[in-house]
Amino acid sequence: MKIDSFLVQQNFTKCTTEHEIYVRNTNSGELLIICLYVDDLLVTDSSKEDIRVFKGRIMEEFEMSDLGELSYFLGIEFVYTSKGIFMHQKKYVEDILKRFNTMECNSVITPTETGIKLQIDGDEKEVDPTLYKQIVGSLRYLCNTRPDIGYCVGLISRFMEKPKTPHFLAVKRILRYVKGTLDLDILYPYSQKNLEGEVFGYSDSDWCGDKDDKKSIVGYVFKFGTTPISWCSKKKSVVALSTCEVEYIATTMAACQALWLEALMEELNLRDCSPMRLLIDNKLAIDLAKHHVAHGRSKHIETKFHFLHDQVSKEKLELEFCMYEDQVVDILTKPLKSIKFKELRDKLGVTSLTNLN
Repeated sequence: MKIDSFLVQQNFTKCTTEHEIYVRNTNSGELLIICLYVDDLLVTDSSKEDIRVFKGRIMEEFEMSDLGELSYFLGIEFVYTSKGIFMHQKKYVEDILKRFNTMECNSVITPTETGIKLQIDGDEKEVDPTLYKQIVGSLRYLCNTRPDIGYCVGLISRFMEKPKTPHFLAVKRILRYVKGTLDLDILYPYSQKNLEGEVFGYSDSDWCGDKDDKKSIVGYVFKFGTTPISWCSKKKSVVALSTCEVEYIATTMAACQALWLEALMEELNLRDCSPMRLLIDNKLAIDLAKHHVAHGRSKHIETKFHFLHDQVSKEKLELEFCMYEDQVVDILTKPLKSIKFKELRDKLGVTSLTNLN
């Protein structure tokens, strides 16, 4: 018998929004949650007795080991501190640096230079594409816990086919940055008073950020209280004609993620029925999302992007204006100066393990 079939037999319900998660109400009235990856399981519940009973039943059916409290999973480490659970990939980063002979390199305070301009076509010397792809692939997995490198890793990923010297120098700078920030990652606090259950997001974009095709970089980050839980930095497939239009498109992408998060949290009994807040720094885009029929300049925008207007009109999403200096997603859409970068990194929720001891 497969593990997933066993879980169904034990009256677990498979989440429709995230197929590797199974949930079941226990006799104590709590919700037992199982995260299944191939044959590895994460089990959580408010009741330790419910967890103990479940472990006993599944170990009667399958030969498996109980590794105790979560400490290491898929290359991600978890440290229990007095303030909460700290999730990091320090060992993974050290392995990357050793593999590519950069353990002794000098560190830098930002992962990319301000005003960097990388292009596909150029007269620079080509570099080894295999080595380039290996480094970029390793860094992409690190983005699972390090949103502060999301933009720069996305940038260097565009040049996998024929990388050249400037591209490789940009890759090396990221390695130098992560070498100097080994202790940085994300803290999940045990308790967040007055913020319990509140999930909200930020959405932002640059304009014509790609110098080759003039397409824009859009990004979002969703936070549970003070902690980031979902983030993305991505180049869009369309060319925007104005900053209003590209912000509207970026917010539409964030709205899709918000809808998925809402559905997942409802299945986990973690959310009420109030609309999710999404903060953006463009008032015209907010106005366009609320009243797009009245704007002739929006007629050329692809129909799929008006999904945002649909979500706002159904009151499933609430758009809120935030000041430019409070827009944390800037760190996911453009290169920043060191002071601004560190300020937004702190606001994003990336912290150091040494600060928790």
